[in-house]
Amino acid sequence: MKKNLLLYILLVFLIVVNGFFLFNYIGGSNATESSDRPEHRGPVNFIIKELNFNEDQMFQLEDLNREHHHRMRGIGGEIKQLKEALFNQISDKSLNENIIDSITSLIGEKVKERDIEIFYHLKGIEVLCNDQQKEKFKKIINEALHKEGRKQQRPPLGRGDGEHRPPPRH
Repeated sequence: MKKNLLLYILLVFLIVVNGFFLFNYIGGSNATESSDRPEHRGPVNFIIKELNFNEDQMFQLEDLNREHHHRMRGIGGEIKQLKEALFNQISDKSLNENIIDSITSLIGEKVKERDIEIFYHLKGIEVLCNDQQKEKFKKIINEALHKEGRKQQRPPLGRGDGEHRPPPRH
């Protein structure tokens, strides 16, 4: 009987903790919104704050971001599928260079599509800006590009003898 009592107490405790978590995680976000203003996080919040967007600009940006996010998820899913198809070729007994070249070309096209989507999304944000905000936005983009370039610089892979070659193809 004591073993069952301990299990019941533990079960009630877990239910209460899960209920509290669900309320705060799911229900709490609706309760904390004080107006019709959309909730902003991350880069959206940064843009709104840095460019001092008014309420109309915020709503337009929210719509723009929602559409952009939907398109980016689609493109990202397609890239993921193509990469899975590519790396599934590793276990094939016969290596077909034409298939590998074809898949990598398709991946390249999707990466290009993703970059174009990002460009037009940023262009859409710029359209929302007044002249003063456009200048500030241009500076933000330039700073982000320079920061991204530094992040992508990595030391070259090699054998330590100064020679850097990709692995041999068979």
